[in-house]
Amino acid sequence: MTTFKEIRGTAVQSVSSDPSNPEGGQIWYNNSIGVLKGYQLGAATWSAGGNLGTARQNIAGAGTQTAGLGVGGYTTVQVGVTEEYDGSAWTSGGSLNSTRYQSAAAGTQTAGLYFGGLTYPPTVLQSLTEEYDGSTWTSGGNMGTARRLLAGCGLQTAGLAFGGFTTGNSNATEEYDGSAWTGGGNMSTARREFAGAGTQTAGLGFGGTITGAVANTEEYDGSAWTAGGNLGTARYTPAGAGTQTAGLAFGGQASATKQSATEEYNGTSWTASTSMTTARNSLGGCGIQTSGLAFGGLTTVNSNATEEYSGPALVTKTITTS
Repeated sequence: MTTFKEIRGTAVQSVSSDPSNPEGGQIWYNNSIGVLKGYQLGAATWSAGGNLGTARQNIAGAGTQTAGLGVGGYTTVQVGVTEEYDGSAWTSGGSLNSTRYQSAAAGTQTAGLYFGGLTYPPTVLQSLTEEYDGSTWTSGGNMGTARRLLAGCGLQTAGLAFGGFTTGNSNATEEYDGSAWTGGGNMSTARREFAGAGTQTAGLGFGGTITGAVANTEEYDGSAWTAGGNLGTARYTPAGAGTQTAGLAFGGQASATKQSATEEYNGTSWTASTSMTTARNSLGGCGIQTSGLAFGGLTTVNSNATEEYSGPALVTKTITTS
């Protein structure tokens, strides 16, 4: 019979107190309390953060969990409100020059990018781009294709815009260099109301709707899109965070059901993780796979709720027979 020592290369130690710096997979017997313990990967968690100042849907997000940016959106009217997150609370930033919603964002809290979208009334698709310096929005170069319900990722000086809706679903991709947009490779699947993550040369687009919710994922290499692994839960209006090889998808809408489902991407496939506390669609998101941020959106009403995601971490567990 194979022993634990043969599998792990170490014996199960009997100790009077838990090790101060255990290694992943290590098992020990705590003889002072008569318990077998191990150091293993625990579940990811969502926890409550500070509420947005303005509850809204169709909010766009950029930045990190401790330096987040929430921009624009819709209350009962379109808003140009910008809010900045410091890891615990939101504070007001500079307002957009052009109030709109159903837009996309990229970049950081001190170097943000906001582009595309819709003004209403009257209904006018937007190609406008604005750049944020941490306090003020200024005009950037217009997109080549005015559209709404698009996705974006990247940086203020290397942004990526893709998909969306014009008179129909779009597959167009555009790349931003800090002053102007140029055409990139078309997406394989034209769609709207989906999420993006990553960079201009390693982008990720997932979910959305064509005539109904889809699970499709596509990866961008700086010139062309290729198919990635499908989401476990097809949905539209989710939020996204992370990178092409470490992505995060959360929230959204599947048929008539608002979603709290969270999934992690490893560059090939999506796996289910811990669900959000509050199911919602049309929310904002930012951060990385191990440290994400979700905010705003729509439950049955506009939400101001913020949740912080902590990816799976090594923790000490008591080993039982159950």
